[in-house]
Amino acid sequence: MTQQEFIPGQGMENIESGDVTWQSPSNIALVKYWGKKENQIPANPSISFTLDHCKSTTTLKFSKKTKASEDFDFSFYFKGSKKEDFKPKIQKFLERIEAYCPYLKDYEFEIHSENSFPHSSGIASSASGMSALALCIMDLERKLYPGMEEGFFNRKASFLARLGSGSASRSIEGPLVVWGEHTEIKETSDLYGVRLPYQIHEIFKDYRDTILLVDKGEKKVSSSVGHNLMHGHPFAEKRFEQASRNLERLIPVLRSGNLEEFVRIVESEALTLHAMMMSSEPYFILMKPNTLEIINKIWAYRELTGIPVCFTLDAGANVHLLYPAADETKVLEFIKNELVAYCENGHYICDLVGSGAKKIDNG
Repeated sequence: MTQQEFIPGQGMENIESGDVTWQSPSNIALVKYWGKKENQIPANPSISFTLDHCKSTTTLKFSKKTKASEDFDFSFYFKGSKKEDFKPKIQKFLERIEAYCPYLKDYEFEIHSENSFPHSSGIASSASGMSALALCIMDLERKLYPGMEEGFFNRKASFLARLGSGSASRSIEGPLVVWGEHTEIKETSDLYGVRLPYQIHEIFKDYRDTILLVDKGEKKVSSSVGHNLMHGHPFAEKRFEQASRNLERLIPVLRSGNLEEFVRIVESEALTLHAMMMSSEPYFILMKPNTLEIINKIWAYRELTGIPVCFTLDAGANVHLLYPAADETKVLEFIKNELVAYCENGHYICDLVGSGAKKIDNG
């Protein structure tokens, strides 16, 4: 699809007011997206596990304006409290999507959002938060333009979410979502994420992700700044090629359940992401000493037990521990006995692979 196909046509219904609520999950990339072009276009394709427990719930209340205006009219509430400091990001998002949602200035909006995970937990909420808001807006659009096909709804929701946060494009569906064009994977696009169109092994359908919270503080370098540092990076082009190749390698692994190869690809991707940060100009390090302690403990445990537990990292210090559901009891013991000491205040979050966003009936 092209961007123009996301611009609504004629025949809009008259909807005076209402409200919609969506829950949308976060996700964790297996092949990382790092570096982007204009308009939130990824420099390389990526694939992620959709999570289940770590999610945002967003309600969009809308009422038609009595008088037309040239401004977006909205208020934002987080956990019931009005948050003015969140508004600039939403304003920017609305500006980016206005061409594809020309009805937005016809309404006054009240946005209410909350996360199932603590705000200071070190988990990026942009993927879940922006995708939940995009889904609410698409629900309004579906009311304005009845008869919308489900596939189009999901594609456009992902397309809009991407314009708020790149990784948000991967939070609409599950369990595995690809974002970014790849010649070997049909229907992929730089404009939106798509559910991996191939059969996946049963073992990956309920894979576990325990997030070890090494550092709950705000990152010293934002992801947006980090992405921009890939422009002119001496290793950028090779990295983009590597990501595309790793995604191609991962497809048969996800089909066959080859956990040895899965571990190799996923851990290499995580370390390469941070290698790009350490070799950019200016350079920076987001891992902490305890991140490295945990990685070394994981390697030693895997070597000792043969349990195929592995790690991945986002652009931060926290460690995502990935492992099959069948090994959950043993791995949780390992976490309690050996890893929790390296977590800030002993905190970690247990999650698993999920199926994507859900609409909540306001009844």
